[in-house]
Amino acid sequence: MLVDAGARSCLLVDHRLAGLWLPTGGHVEPGEDPAATVTRECREEVGFAAPLLAGLSSQPLFVTQRVTGGLDPGHVDVSLWYVCDADRRRPVELDPREFRGARWWSLDELAPADARGFDPNLPRFVVKLLGEIGGRG
Repeated sequence: MLVDAGARSCLLVDHRLAGLWLPTGGHVEPGEDPAATVTRECREEVGFAAPLLAGLSSQPLFVTQRVTGGLDPGHVDVSLWYVCDADRRRPVELDPREFRGARWWSLDELAPADARGFDPNLPRFVVKLLGEIGGRG
């Protein structure tokens, strides 16, 4: 998840296949360290690599499992939610074949959000993230 802690916001992408607003991400390649996957996928999906947010370890902040829906239903996704430090003013270069668009969302608006249209675990993740970053900025 790309987060601008100072602006208390995160970047979500409108994922064509999933039909949801999701954090950037992807699949861990065989033999790849999951933290390295974060850097690689970030570069592939938004055009730049972002470091893990200072003060959070190289371990994921959140781990979830769910059966997917959308256009590719029925497989189980295990998601490792890492937090990357980003500046919302930095230009994003999306692959239009994978994403309809991207938007920076206020963390405060996502925490109590109805999960329709988003990853259903997003509100719980945002609440945990807000507890970790507190008043950074």
